[in-house]
Amino acid sequence: MKTKRISSTILLTLTLGLLIFSPALASKGDGKNYEVTITNLTKKQVMTPPILISHRSSYELFSLAQPVGAELATLAEGGDSQALAALLGTHDDVHDVVTSAVPILPGSSITLTINSKGRFNRLSLAGMLATSNDGFFALNGVKFPHEYSRSRFAVAYDAGSEVNTELCSDLPGPPCAADSGNQRITTDAEGFVHIHNGIHGTGDLNAANMDWQNPVAKVVIERVK
Repeated sequence: MKTKRISSTILLTLTLGLLIFSPALASKGDGKNYEVTITNLTKKQVMTPPILISHRSSYELFSLAQPVGAELATLAEGGDSQALAALLGTHDDVHDVVTSAVPILPGSSITLTINSKGRFNRLSLAGMLATSNDGFFALNGVKFPHEYSRSRFAVAYDAGSEVNTELCSDLPGPPCAADSGNQRITTDAEGFVHIHNGIHGTGDLNAANMDWQNPVAKVVIERVK
């Protein structure tokens, strides 16, 4: 039984409900810049600071019905995108990687800026649904618009890397205490990425508050340069 690694920033924001404003990261000089606005559509789920990626069509962040990569599993289980960002920084099919220190509270939005260039014309993004064992929201390889803006809706996925115990000892999000243990329970996990079937109230969580209906996030992609 292992303990999930969760960054101190994420622990602080989940515990206190703080919005830490950071400048939008972006821009590799040439190419096209896009503002990406993500809105949390859930009732009570806090979304951990997301990661954004511009890449070629040959890259996939994940594949449904296939095992999740270790780095994305780390994000889905604990909200930490550092390992995934480090991996993507070495990938030939990836152009720009943008991370945030800002969680997305229910009903709130954040905006980040990312750069696209030439054949690196696809956007992927992901963040954890904090009051879940290994739930995450994502867009996986959508095209940037040539002009103006485009809206997309992101659904919740289950990484399949952990059992959905719904116990506060195994997850970081409110109303659970951020330091309540965050154990990683893998025995009998599904073993593949699939559409998340929500919170059922089988552990410490109130499904009436913490469950969701897809989609869970609205994403507006707007060209700004």
